[in-house]
This record gives sequence, structure tokens and C-alpha cells, in this order.
Amino acid sequence: MKFRWLLLLFILAKLGHAQQNQHWFAFKPGTNETTSAINLSQRLDKPAGKHGFLQNRGKDFVFEDGTHIKFWGVNIASENPFVAPEKSRNWTNFMAGYGINAVRFHKFTWEATDGIHSTQLTNAKWKNFDFFCNELRNAGIYYSWSHIYGHRLLPADSSRVLAYREIADTKFPWSHLNGSTAGIVNFAEDLQALNIELTVNMLNHVNPLTGLRYADDPALNFIELQNEDNIFWSAIEETLKQTPTYKKLLCRQFSEWLRKKYGTQEKLLTAWKQQGLPAGETLEQSNIYPKPNHGYFSYETAQAQKNGIPLPMHVADRATFLYETQLHFYQRFAAAIRATGYKGVIVGSCWQAGSGIAHFYNLFADYSTGAIDRHNYSGGGTGHQLTTGNVDNEAMVSMPGSGLLSTGFQQVANRPFQISEWMALIPNQWTAESSPIIAAYGMGLQGWDASYAFAMDYDHFTPTIQSHGVYNVTSPTQLALYPALAAMIYQRDIKEGATIVNRDVNIKDLQKGKLALTEKVVQQYDIKTFESQVPELALAIGKVTLSFNKPMATKDTGWGKHLDTLKKIIHSNTGQLSWNYDGKGCFTINSPGTKGLVGFPANTPYQLNEVELQTNNEFAVVLITNLDKHRDFGNCKRVLVTVMARARNTGMEWNEDATQLLNVGTAPVLIEPVQVTIHIKRKTNQHPVVYVLDHSGNRTLEKVPVRNGKVFLDGNMYKTIYYEIVYL
Repeated sequence: MKFRWLLLLFILAKLGHAQQNQHWFAFKPGTNETTSAINLSQRLDKPAGKHGFLQNRGKDFVFEDGTHIKFWGVNIASENPFVAPEKSRNWTNFMAGYGINAVRFHKFTWEATDGIHSTQLTNAKWKNFDFFCNELRNAGIYYSWSHIYGHRLLPADSSRVLAYREIADTKFPWSHLNGSTAGIVNFAEDLQALNIELTVNMLNHVNPLTGLRYADDPALNFIELQNEDNIFWSAIEETLKQTPTYKKLLCRQFSEWLRKKYGTQEKLLTAWKQQGLPAGETLEQSNIYPKPNHGYFSYETAQAQKNGIPLPMHVADRATFLYETQLHFYQRFAAAIRATGYKGVIVGSCWQAGSGIAHFYNLFADYSTGAIDRHNYSGGGTGHQLTTGNVDNEAMVSMPGSGLLSTGFQQVANRPFQISEWMALIPNQWTAESSPIIAAYGMGLQGWDASYAFAMDYDHFTPTIQSHGVYNVTSPTQLALYPALAAMIYQRDIKEGATIVNRDVNIKDLQKGKLALTEKVVQQYDIKTFESQVPELALAIGKVTLSFNKPMATKDTGWGKHLDTLKKIIHSNTGQLSWNYDGKGCFTINSPGTKGLVGFPANTPYQLNEVELQTNNEFAVVLITNLDKHRDFGNCKRVLVTVMARARNTGMEWNEDATQLLNVGTAPVLIEPVQVTIHIKRKTNQHPVVYVLDHSGNRTLEKVPVRNGKVFLDGNMYKTIYYEIVYL
């Protein structure tokens, strides 16, 4: 009897699941022609580089002629920068159509050498790369180099480095960086010379299609010295165990640093209070080990703050030495780049360094080098974890300031800030929330300057919602939203918020082991959360910054007037964004050019000035875009409506609590229909005509009836994600 009852429950659950998904429709993208309502290629400022080189001017990216810019971009990685000309032309047109104005070429130099020389790209690779860059340039798409993700040694390097075999023949703990100089390059000048030579050679290469060296090409908007690496990286100690020559070099460098500071072993021990110096380590033998692992510094910081005391001097000295060594590398590298004549932006690296003193020193090294760049991911882990580990299935909208937006705690007050890798990962089902959060709250309210989603691996939509594991820009829950979001960003619809709080870090205090702030980074693989003395929800109110050696006056400290703790609603200090975190959460956008909602709207009507909307979907993204940028919603001629909910592959299955993906499924991708009622109050009596668009934004023969100025967009009936409203 019990078995029959359980079987009945199982059948009913399956029937309920089938009923729930019976109206989901197949995603069928076609060609995004220039006549499409979503094609933004004409909005791009062509050609890239027309305003001169990109510069850091205070907190903003500004071109040489004074033109301000924000970049809404993607990553193209590994072998993909070297695709054949026809494919790169298609790829460029595809990106331009969806409003992408920047590409971060990522970790591509491993794929471009002859297998003997590590600092020279082959002629064949240069030919395709040059063509791709020229296509991007002509389309108004800027490109950047984050070309080094660990420099891989090759035979021609054997006589140029201290211990070639220790690196080239060693299997390091992270398999994709085997045989590379990651970690140890940050202090080893022989290895640094290879990174520098490679980059200088690339900058001196002339693209025959532009007639410019890359050093003279203003379409190259930034160069990142290294991807996801720093001297505090936790894996460096395992590398040092397998490269003893370089460990001795590091110890010798630290011992010399201590000798200059203290002079003698006796004075060193007095300053360190006999702490932190293991038996056998002496200045005389030059073998004092600095412990370059952010986990060590995070622990020591937590202990000191728990006890209400400064860090021990041996900890502060180790951290200060490592920071100064890191900065020396960056300064050396940047000087070589500038010597080529390159005038664009330089970025140190994009990786955090745990919590406490190592975190602040690492951030200060990046700040001292150029723009601040960081990475973050949210959701379902990495590709090999799809069916194994538990994952976070909570939507970010339920916790204001969480997930991707919390990356903003590393924004420095007077530097441009960018997030050059991010993605919301399956099996989380609410991935459509991520790009609106980045666009509205990151690029808008927080004033971030650039976003590069990771990664775009193809010149078309992929047949399923994952590529490169689970990192997929070409999922409809991502790229299909880009036209509306790119238009919002380029029109500056969302105002930058006034600074509500700034935290200051004094470097001289760090040298003494004093930390006034408690900041913590919690990390699982690529997914990071940032904890501060400032609550996360502050990121939904106004701009949150950090400064070095210069306390910044807050412009708006009246948090109370923006935060209703009873109703759990946060209003931005610009008045354009409101975040309701009661229940599962939902936020609204109310700007002159964009209206919308993102999250779990609870079938509630939302009044956004001239626009009223309501949806009965549990979860939805609704973006209403004014396509006449010089008119308001009350008298504009054309409006684009973009709707999205969940997407899944055919046959995709989760476990009971939807925290694990049991079956990836197959093509085609299925889209959950959105039903939404929209009423735009007009200043004129023009009659609206509502066109159903196909999945690439082209008009179909279908029209949606309008009653009393209201339109009901029924995704069950029209099976689309785009509509166009035209006033005649």
C-alpha cells in the first residue's frame, strides 16, 4: 500500500512538472538584421579609437578628447581570437547587433606560439588576429588584452631562466597551468622578463590592415598584466615546494629586505618579539621564508581582530615585503609597456587575495598600477561539478547586494572599476537576473565602468544553455537581454548614485600591522562573496567606495530615508531603483529611457511614472526600452519590450530541491513564457500598434490587440521574448 501511494505521488509530481512546462516554447534565434528592433550596431561609436586612447581620469574611463565611455563587453578566449576571417566577420556582426562594444581577448598567447619560442606569436596566428581586430575596430568594438594566464615556458627559454626543468617538467596542482610561471613570476625577474618581452613584441607588431603597431592603436583600450594571479595566491606555496630554486630566491629577497630594515638578526628578533622565525632561519643564511599565501594572512588578521590587537610585526613585515615585491613587478612591466609608446589603460591583475592585510595590499598594488579589475561568479559552480556538489540556488534578488554586486566592495574611490569576468551559472534557474543587476546596479548606481561577461565561445547562440562548461554568454537568459541593457547603459539612463559610505585604508598603518577595517572574502572556486562592516544592502542605496590614505567625505549618510526595514524596501538615492526584498525579492527600474522589473513580482502592479505593468509569473525580467532617446515615454514613437523568465534544455532535470543538475538535456532550449500587462500613459492620443517580434527582433505578421491603452503580452500565445510598440 505504501509503495502504491509513493508511486502515485511520483506520477502526480511528473504530471505537475509536465503541466508546468507544457507552454514552454523552443528558442529559435535567426538573423539579427540591421532592420531588427533589437539591432544596436548603429549605436556603436565607429570606428573604435576615433576619440584617442582610453585614459584613467579620476574614477572614470575617458578618451583623450574628453569623451566618456562605458564598456558592455564579453570575453573571447583561448584559440578563438585566431578564427578564420569569415568567422571573425560573422562574430563581429553578431556582437555588434546585440550592442556589445568591447571584447576582452583572454589567455590566448599559449595558443599562438610555435612550440619553441614563448615570446613570439606565429605569422599565421597574427594574420587571423589582425583581421579580427580590424573587423572589431571598424564596427566600433574595442578590444583589450588579458593575454597571460601563467606564461608557459618553451625550449627556447631554457637558457634564460634559473631553473627551467623545475617549471617545465613539474605538474602543478592546477592542471591547466602546468609548466607555466603562475605565482612565482611575481617575484622572479627572470620569469618577468619573458612576460614583458612577449607583451612588448605584441605591441610592436604592425597590423597591416590598420597600418598601426598595436602600441599606436587606440582601439586597444587596456592591457592586463596578468590574469588571476598575485604574489598572495594560495596555490603559490605548493608551486614553491616543486620549484626549490625559486623558493630559495624568494627567501633570499625577503632576507635582504629584512636586513635593510633591521640590520642584524638581534634587532630583527627584538622587533618580532622572538615570534615567527622558525629554527634554522637566519639573516646570515638568507633563508627566511615570507609565507606567500593569503590564507596565512587571512587567519592572522582574523586572530588579531578577534583579540583587538594589531597584527604581530612578523606578519606585517611579511605582507609589506610581498606587496612591495608585487608592485615592483607591476611597475617594471608597466614601464616597458609605456616605453613602446602605448598610452591606453593598464591593469595589474583581477584577482583578490583573501581577507585582511593581504587583501588590502593586493588591492593597493592594483590601484597603484591603474584601473581596478575584479572577477566574480554566482550560482552553480563549475562545469565538472554539474552532477556532484551542492550549489547555491538562491536568487540574488532575494538578498540585496549579494553575489555579483558584492564585488563592488572592492571599488576604489578615484579609480575606474570593471568586472572583467562574471556569469550566473546553472543549475541555478534564475540566471536571467544577473545581467540586469550588473547593468542597473553595477554599471548604473555604483558607477562601474566596464563589464565583460565570461565567455562568448561562438558567433551564434548555442543550441543548449551551456558552453565552455556552464559559462555561457550565448544563453538566451543572457545575450537576449543585452540590447535593452546596452541601450540603457549607453544612454546613461541610470544615474550614478551619490557616495553614501567610504572606507579608508592607511598604508602606513598596514606597515605597522594596524587594520581599522574588517573585510572578508569568502571563496569557493570562482564564486566569491565579500563581507564588510558596511552591510551588503548599502550597495542598493548608493555608491560604496574604498580609498587609500585619503578619507573621502560621504555625500549622503541618511540611510534611513532610503531604507524601509518594515516593508523591506530599499530605494536608491537616485530615485530610479527600488528593491523589495520581502519574500524572494524583486527590483524595479524607473528611468527616462528604461522601465522594468526583475525578480519575483508576486503578481503586484508596479507604477513607474508613465508606465504601469503587472505579471503573474513567479519569476520574470521585463524591460521596457524607449527607442527614441530624445523623447520620454509619454510622447516617444517606438518602444521595445523584452521579457524573459527561466530557460532550460529539453529534458533538463534537477534533484528535488533544484540544487543539483541530474540531466543536462539536449537541444532545443525551452523558454518559460512571460505574461505581462503594460499600460503606457500618453501625452498624445496616438494609437499604439503592438508587433510580435521573432526571437531575433524582426517583425512577424502577428499583432497584439490593445484595449483602453493596455496591452496583454501573452507568452503562452505569442511564444516570443520581444515586442515592439509603435505609436501612429
